[in-house]
Amino acid sequence: MTDPNQRLSTSLEELVTRFGRMVRRVGFDHGLSEADVEEVVQEVRIRIWKARADVVAELRAAYVHRTAVSAALDIIRRRRSESRFGDELAEDMSASNDPSLDAQRGLEIAELEAGVAQIVETLAPARRPVVRMYLQGYAREEIAELLGWTEGKTRNLLYRGLADLRSKLAAKGLAPGGDR
Repeated sequence: MTDPNQRLSTSLEELVTRFGRMVRRVGFDHGLSEADVEEVVQEVRIRIWKARADVVAELRAAYVHRTAVSAALDIIRRRRSESRFGDELAEDMSASNDPSLDAQRGLEIAELEAGVAQIVETLAPARRPVVRMYLQGYAREEIAELLGWTEGKTRNLLYRGLADLRSKLAAKGLAPGGDR
């Protein structure tokens, strides 16, 4: 009997090998450096593992391509943000009396993201990938196409998954207007 984690790891590596050139091409097409392209490859590996761990071997090129584009754009945005942050930091250093407020806000956001991720893991298995993809910015129609599902099935699983997510967030006090 094969260990499920080993099967997942093998399937993921086969997928990255099969679509590696395409993922790298997406990075270079977006003007990224070699190091950034390697970061795109790693990000695609992580996103696929998180979003579709149950069917890695069955993923289609369109899904991997969309994931690579999303990862490349996130890296570009992060670089721009870091650049702007550096410029703003110099300005704010003299204006801000308490830099720990920004650090505290960043910590709160990270804790909230971790809480949401934990709750997503408790959703029904069929709803989990749809909700993860939606939270990553995929449109409902795009999710249906990438998963090979009908629009109706995707809509149903997404709406029910989001309703479950909202109620579980509210129960933990993480919903808008909560005690958090």
